[in-house]
Amino acid sequence: MSKSVYVLFAVLLSLATVTSLSAAKPNIVIVLTDDQAPWAFGSAVRSGQFQDVPAAATPNIDRLASEGAVFRNFFCTTPVCSPARASFMTGRYASELGIPDFIPQPGHKLYDPNNEARLDPDGTVTIAELLKGAGYRTGLVGKWHLGDWTAPGNEKFHPMRHGFDYFMGLTGGGTTPDSPMLEEDGEVRKFKGLTTDILTDRAIGFIERNREHPFFLCLATRAPHGKWLPVAPEDWKPYAELDPTIPKYPGLDIMRVKKMMREYLASTSGVDRNLGRILDALEKNHLADNTIVIFTSDHGFNMGHHGIWHKGNGLWATKKQPPGEYHNGVRVISDKYRPNLYDESLRVPAIVRWPGMVAPETVISSTATALDVFPTLAQVAGVDSDPKLLGRSLLPLLKGEQPDGWNNDVYAEYDMIHYATASLRCYRTDHYKLVRDDHNDGCDEFFDLAEDPSENHNLIHDPRPEIQHKIKELDALLRRHAPKH
Repeated sequence: MSKSVYVLFAVLLSLATVTSLSAAKPNIVIVLTDDQAPWAFGSAVRSGQFQDVPAAATPNIDRLASEGAVFRNFFCTTPVCSPARASFMTGRYASELGIPDFIPQPGHKLYDPNNEARLDPDGTVTIAELLKGAGYRTGLVGKWHLGDWTAPGNEKFHPMRHGFDYFMGLTGGGTTPDSPMLEEDGEVRKFKGLTTDILTDRAIGFIERNREHPFFLCLATRAPHGKWLPVAPEDWKPYAELDPTIPKYPGLDIMRVKKMMREYLASTSGVDRNLGRILDALEKNHLADNTIVIFTSDHGFNMGHHGIWHKGNGLWATKKQPPGEYHNGVRVISDKYRPNLYDESLRVPAIVRWPGMVAPETVISSTATALDVFPTLAQVAGVDSDPKLLGRSLLPLLKGEQPDGWNNDVYAEYDMIHYATASLRCYRTDHYKLVRDDHNDGCDEFFDLAEDPSENHNLIHDPRPEIQHKIKELDALLRRHAPKH
């Protein structure tokens, strides 16, 4: 189905089935953070799901979790910014979209205006386009990172060409945590103040301007992506004297990781404080009862886990780079970077509050991925999503149902082309996980997650017949599920 026909179909179906959008459609607010691990909010650690990390001071994320549903096993499908965001926005794998790695922005040493992947509006439909076709007013405040539009001829890569009626933020991958350069009304200029606070101001403004009409707002914060400081004094206070718990790993640079952990969690507390402002704005404008609030992140984060920090393009956090050619059974391909598909990189927080539809304090253990957001919101809006999409609606899980035959397996991928080269493909079940690197010999991995949930023991060369049988089984599943394009 072509994009134009698909969007037209969505519009006609919406008009045919809904006589009063304001009465029938819930508002939708997504807070999409950057680099936030699922352990980086307090109640997640206190629940016992995560160890070797401190409980962050996040009263508003904790409040949202208590008032809605928490997914304990929610995964992105590529653990780096641009491809993860592309999948989130479209419900498609990044390899289908031609976005293998993060997209360098103008001024970055890797930027090439003539040779960069971008989210092309031709042939793709975003969540914003879907919901706009269903009668929603759509806004994106914050980080886009799906294509620079400033070069001549690149205007179509702007988020407002992808279904957003309103945009304020950064089209590239990063800016400073304070006094940022941001785009507003088509002009890029410097703002005063903390970046997350500024973005939240504009998000609240969007809510207030559209309170009489169904709206879709995505607040895509820059935080807690590094650089983490400065933060507001109240966000730093819980960590100023903290001696944080950190993962145990041989040779880890303990003092450095503890310093990074404090700063990272302080940045997370800044996100939390501003989430509270969003929730308060919904209450003030009498919108909370008819608004779905989704809190999630583009991908996960390592903070000393596996001896690295960062995400799928992890960097070593050890005092010395791994000695020799092999480390933990995997060939070292860079003295700085560790390409990976660890659970810490793939797993993300996912919380959904929907008063009257989602029971408070719901905990969902079934596995879901970012690809499921698109079909879920399509069902919420009353339109059909493209049947070729691989995601599934999460509404049954959110309502407390357990659909027959729900598959908890996850396929993930990452083609690292910046700084190091890797071609990672992963198939994960509840019990086992296989990672293949189709570019680098000696870098395949196999983990028994039931016995080794921290993925410390690579069994790829384990001679036991039952292990080799499972490797072949998952290898067949991996090749079967890899996108064909």
